[in-house]
Amino acid sequence: MTRTTPAATWLLRLALLFISGLIIWHYWPAQKVESVRSADGLKVKFRTQADHLEIYDNGEWAPFFIKGVNLGAALPGYDPGQLPITKEHYQQWFKMIQDMGANTIRVYTILQPVFYEALVEYNQQHEDQPLYFIQGVWSPEEDLIQKRDAYLDDIYNKFQKEILNAVAAVYGTADIPAEYGKASGSYRHNAGPYLVGWHIGTEWDPQMVKSTNAKHQDRTGFEGTYVSVKPGATPFENWLAEMLDHLAKDEVQFGWQHPLAFTNWVTTDPLSHPGEVLVLEDAVSVDATHLQVHNWSAGYYASFHAYPYYPDFFRLDETLHDVKEADGTPNIYRSYLRELKAHHAGIPVLISEYGVPSSLGVAHLGSMGRHQGGHNEKNQGLINASLTNDIYNEGLAGAIVFSWQDEWFKRTWNTMHFEIPQNRRKLWHNVLTNEQHFGVIAEMAGKENRLIIDGDASDWTSLKKDEKQTLQALPGWKEITMTHDEAYVYIHAELEKPFDPAKEILYMGVDTLPGGNKHGKELGSKQLDEGLETVFELGKQSEAELKIASNYNLHTRLYGKQYGMLPVTAQQFSDDSGKFDPWMLAVGLELTPPDAKKYYPFEEVSAGKLARGTTNPESPEFNSLAMWQMQGQTLELRIPWMLLGFSDPSSLQVIGYGQKEGKLFAQTTEGIRLVPWIVQRSDNSVIGLGNQDSATYPVTKLPIYRWKAWDKVQYGERTKQSYDMMKETFHQLKKPADQ
Repeated sequence: MTRTTPAATWLLRLALLFISGLIIWHYWPAQKVESVRSADGLKVKFRTQADHLEIYDNGEWAPFFIKGVNLGAALPGYDPGQLPITKEHYQQWFKMIQDMGANTIRVYTILQPVFYEALVEYNQQHEDQPLYFIQGVWSPEEDLIQKRDAYLDDIYNKFQKEILNAVAAVYGTADIPAEYGKASGSYRHNAGPYLVGWHIGTEWDPQMVKSTNAKHQDRTGFEGTYVSVKPGATPFENWLAEMLDHLAKDEVQFGWQHPLAFTNWVTTDPLSHPGEVLVLEDAVSVDATHLQVHNWSAGYYASFHAYPYYPDFFRLDETLHDVKEADGTPNIYRSYLRELKAHHAGIPVLISEYGVPSSLGVAHLGSMGRHQGGHNEKNQGLINASLTNDIYNEGLAGAIVFSWQDEWFKRTWNTMHFEIPQNRRKLWHNVLTNEQHFGVIAEMAGKENRLIIDGDASDWTSLKKDEKQTLQALPGWKEITMTHDEAYVYIHAELEKPFDPAKEILYMGVDTLPGGNKHGKELGSKQLDEGLETVFELGKQSEAELKIASNYNLHTRLYGKQYGMLPVTAQQFSDDSGKFDPWMLAVGLELTPPDAKKYYPFEEVSAGKLARGTTNPESPEFNSLAMWQMQGQTLELRIPWMLLGFSDPSSLQVIGYGQKEGKLFAQTTEGIRLVPWIVQRSDNSVIGLGNQDSATYPVTKLPIYRWKAWDKVQYGERTKQSYDMMKETFHQLKKPADQ
């Protein structure tokens, strides 16, 4: 017989006490969060009821309108798969999210363990009003798009494994091995009691859905333990039912039920859109009403990403003119929401993504000015608030705005061809890429909160000597100083006399490569010994614009020469054409049958207009898109990198002249040579490009602004004006029971 020593007994008791503490600590949230038991003994905190969600609180069920925000996984300088956000950062955000009036966070995929740890700890400190979340499960999106078959074993099994891991992560029992681009680690915090519901998948590629339906016509009639399909369900809808049933069976192992949904978007919605031009945008449906739950007290809901500018029927479909604003303007977005809710009678409809970005760049046009970009922060807030009210007033189950923070890694269709190399996109902030600016939290480049554009250059004195470069004095100019950050090139200039836009026009040319325009109407009679790629003109507000040499014009080279959607001439692409074009962005491609129902012309908008104003957030005149201001003899200016032809300023890459293998390409620049001059309106005389008798101005003798490549970014955060507007809107919304 072996005797236990007192020391061993003490250690055993300590170990048992530690294990007991872990068990109590792990399940503590479940004990603190009020819930009810379903018929089979499972806990239920949220459930669907007719067209809305309900929460069990204070001993009864009450309507719950989701006021939410989509939370991204990335920070500036990182890809989302690197998951860099710390526990402390999350908890800081959680407080700000609640202060904004939101009650729910939506996440798209499994996040690092610190997210769930931060959420549990935050809610334990706010037991009277916890912050809830919706857990998304990321589908194998790239494989689905490339292989166009959801039933392939590797896709089917990969998604089911991801669902299993997501459930275990939420309930704090997962041990996920490291895999590049995905969350991993030991999950030991039980966030399940704070879960509103599940949300599986991503925006479905219509060609993949059609292909899956065609290849697997025998995959119908699925009857699961908790989720089944109705007669008439397609094979892809059958696949979704299988995945949701798999999730439900995983969750009941933890003693809980939560409402179930799959992600959908307008492109694959179940409605018909007579005003849509592009065939693929109305080619196939994924219909949430073809699925049903049973033995699942928490219920089932439909979830949609719905933006007011895409697809194009949101501004073209005259069948959606039944809802009008007070001034008689058709609100097509609200009409769409009404049809969407009517189709899903009996189940709640959640708008899980909506909003507009605060970007200079525009990618699509919408009705009522609700474009995809071209908004400052104030207009972003006004539009997002109006969209929120549209969703609420149409009686939908919730509104989750996109997004919480700006995301530098994002791309968009009309600037991605100019971002080379694309794997460095995360290292700079492209003001023309609207997708990078959806947040209500501004992720600002390094000097945005240090250099305020307001015509007062006193803040430039705070810059260290190695952060700025002073150029030589030139006729008409006392001094010009330049600096940069991850988003802009900054210029501070002191003129010899106060600037009068009624009497003169101020120009600054930019040379980054051999080539470009050595002459032009902007230069008067002057000739340069080296050409300019771009030139910006400052005068009256309507004249403030950046232009690009016609043979360097990225827009016409891509959509004219390469795609044949714009008329082009040999003259405009000749070296030293003498013509500077407006800087344009495409907002709609030329569409022709059979891809389109009818011919639709190419569409473009100006991206080079330079707004005059102040970037001081404390000023009542604040304009987040202000690019210049002048007071007396002092000029302050900031120019987005891409407007100067940069494809990646972090590695000094600019778009080169011509093409390689039929495509645009990048090459390294030495830096920026700035060429300033002033034109008198009275006689078109030029000040600053040598004396009147000089034949050619020696641009090549001017200094070059140089900087070192960077691989790490500096950034700061602040709330946008749109945050304050969403805060006011969310706090004003009544609970459904109070309507």
